[in-house]
Amino acid sequence: MPNRCPTVAYFAGAVAARTGDEMAGPALLLAAFAATGSTAGASFLLAGMTAAAAVGGPLLGALLDRRQRPGRLLGSALLGHAAGLGAVVVGLGRLPFAVVMVVAVLAGLLGPALSGGWTAQMPRPATRGRLARANALDAMTFHLAGLAGPALAGGTAHVLGAPAAVVVAAVLIGLAAPAAWSLAPRPGRARNGPTTSVAGDLADGLRAIVRRPRLARATLSSVVSCAAQGVLVACLPLLGERVLGEAGRGAVLLSCSAATALLAGALLARFPGRAAPDTLVWAGALVQAAALALAASGRPDLLIAAVLVAGLGEGPQLIGLFAVRHREAPDHLRGQVFTTGASLKIAGFAIGAALAGPIAARSLPGALGSGAGLAVLAALVFLAVRPSDSPRGERAA
Repeated sequence: MPNRCPTVAYFAGAVAARTGDEMAGPALLLAAFAATGSTAGASFLLAGMTAAAAVGGPLLGALLDRRQRPGRLLGSALLGHAAGLGAVVVGLGRLPFAVVMVVAVLAGLLGPALSGGWTAQMPRPATRGRLARANALDAMTFHLAGLAGPALAGGTAHVLGAPAAVVVAAVLIGLAAPAAWSLAPRPGRARNGPTTSVAGDLADGLRAIVRRPRLARATLSSVVSCAAQGVLVACLPLLGERVLGEAGRGAVLLSCSAATALLAGALLARFPGRAAPDTLVWAGALVQAAALALAASGRPDLLIAAVLVAGLGEGPQLIGLFAVRHREAPDHLRGQVFTTGASLKIAGFAIGAALAGPIAARSLPGALGSGAGLAVLAALVFLAVRPSDSPRGERAA
C-alpha cells in the first residue's frame, strides 16, 4: 500500500491537467474570435500553440531525463503553460496580435508536459506488478479529459464568457503542479548532474526510438493512425451538416468517440494484461479503419456507429502504445521517448487534418476513404517489422 497515495496524486494531477488542456483549445478559439472577430486569426493562434507543442516535446523530454527529480521540472512546466494561457487571454484585444501569438507559441512549447512528459513518470508512482493496470488508467485520463474538457469549455463560456473559460483551463492545469512536484525522484540517478550535452541527449533519444524495432514500429504506426484521426476530425463539421443536418452536431460526435474509448479503457484496466500491448496498437488501427469506412456511408445511424467504433479502436491503441513505450524505453531516456512520440503524433494529426480539408471539399466519402487507407497503412507498417527475438514481458508491460 505504500504506493497508493503517490498513485492517487499522479492520477488526480493527470486528470486536472489534461482536462484543462482539452478545455483550453475550444476556449481559446472562442476567446480569440470574440476579441478579433476573425475565425482565421483564432485558428491561427491555436495552430501556432499546437505546432510549438510538436517542436517542444523532444527538448522537454531531454531536460526531464537529465533531472534527479523530474517531477519538479514537470510541475514548473505546467505552471509556465498555465501562465502562458493566462497571458494570452489577457493580451487578446489589448496587445498587438503578433505579440499574443508569440506568447501562445512560448506557452505551446511547454504543452508536452501535459501528455508525454507526465506519462513518462508513471513507473515511479506505480509498482511494477500494477503497471499494466496503471497504464490503462493513465490512457483513460486522456479520454476522460476529451469527454469533459470541451463540455466544460462550452458551459463556462456560455455562463461566464470565453475569457473566463480560458482562465478556468489555466487554473486546472496549475492545480496539477503540486502532484507533479511531489513525484518520487529517479532511482539510481547520479546527483552530481549529467555529463552529456542536451544535443547529445536528444540524439540518444532519437536513436533509442529508431534502433529498437518494437518501439520504432509502435511509434510510426501511432503517427500514421493519428493522421487518420486528423482526417476524421477535419471531416466532422461536414458530416454534421450533410448527414445530421447541422455542422455543430459533428463536434458532438467527438464526445461519443471519447465515451467509448473511456469504456474500452475501463475494461482493459479491470482485466490488465489480457491483451498484448503490441496487438492493441495494430488492431486498434484496423478498428479505426473500419470506423472511417463506415462513416463514409452517409447514413445517420451508421455515422453514429462509426464514431463509437472509432473510440473502441483509439482507447485500446493508446493503452497499448503507452505499454510498449514503458517496456522498451531505457529509463534514462524515458522522458524523451514519450515526449518525442507525443510530438510526432501531434504532427501526424495536423498533417492528416490539413490534407483532409481540400479532399473533403471535393468528395467527403473520398476524404474518409483516404483516412481509412491511412489507418490500414498504420497496421501494415506495424506488422511489416518483425523482430526475431520474442518480446520482453509483452503481456506484463
